[in-house]
Amino acid sequence: MWGSGYVATKVGLQYAPPFTFLTLRFCFGLLCLAPVVALWPPRWPQTRTELGHVTVAGLLMHAVQLGASHYAQYLGMSAGVTALIISSQPLLTAIIASRWLHARLAPGQWAGVFIGLAGVALVVWHKIDIREVTAGSLAATLIAVCGVTAATLYQRVFAPHTDLKAAAVIQFAASAAVLAPLAMAVEGFTVHWDWQLVAAIAFLVIFASILAVSALHVLMRHGEATRVTSMMYLPPIFAVLLELALFHVVPSALSLVGIGVTCTGVAMTVWTKPWKSPTSSS
Repeated sequence: MWGSGYVATKVGLQYAPPFTFLTLRFCFGLLCLAPVVALWPPRWPQTRTELGHVTVAGLLMHAVQLGASHYAQYLGMSAGVTALIISSQPLLTAIIASRWLHARLAPGQWAGVFIGLAGVALVVWHKIDIREVTAGSLAATLIAVCGVTAATLYQRVFAPHTDLKAAAVIQFAASAAVLAPLAMAVEGFTVHWDWQLVAAIAFLVIFASILAVSALHVLMRHGEATRVTSMMYLPPIFAVLLELALFHVVPSALSLVGIGVTCTGVAMTVWTKPWKSPTSSS
């Protein structure tokens, strides 16, 4: 689901600039969630503190991460450079988790994190073009990777048991409230309506914003942060496969080698038995 988001976003940004596109996406998401919430009422946050934590996590994940990554793509950032920087999330998560969250990783897991990142570099090597990198697009991409890392860890630490349906409603509403003024002020809320735009929005809302993000939070609740986020190395692989299926773009031999290296790195990180934290129970 994460991998398919690359292709759908590329399509959608042809018809609306990033902040406008995301505002439409979150508003459509609220419409999709309305009947779900009506039929299966969620457990809403009980305190202002809990509501605040859910809102902050949502703004980091949706407004900051998606807003920055979409804007970098809109500015013409090379797809390869974007994928490589965003894919550094597992490494950043491993550093933060080991330093501040009392997580200890086995040497094999550390090796898997670096091997996975090297594999991603091989997968997207043919799309890396530093000539298209500008200060603005690079800054936006770095903000995006910091946003998704912070959002993932923040919700794990401060809102680990929040009802995911309630969280989605709150986070979509908060993100739309933040991005809509930017869309009006910066972009004039310009939209070129087309069925492909509607299809891209619907696809991203249902599969990426709702199912993929919910799956990530479920995994984070039941697994070690680094082991879960290491699977974020895999979206570029699925993006390559989708390009083959939809646009008949045949992956190069280097990309095929990169896919194998990436999968090896993820396997080493996910399946290696982690060392227990000194504070964990036996």
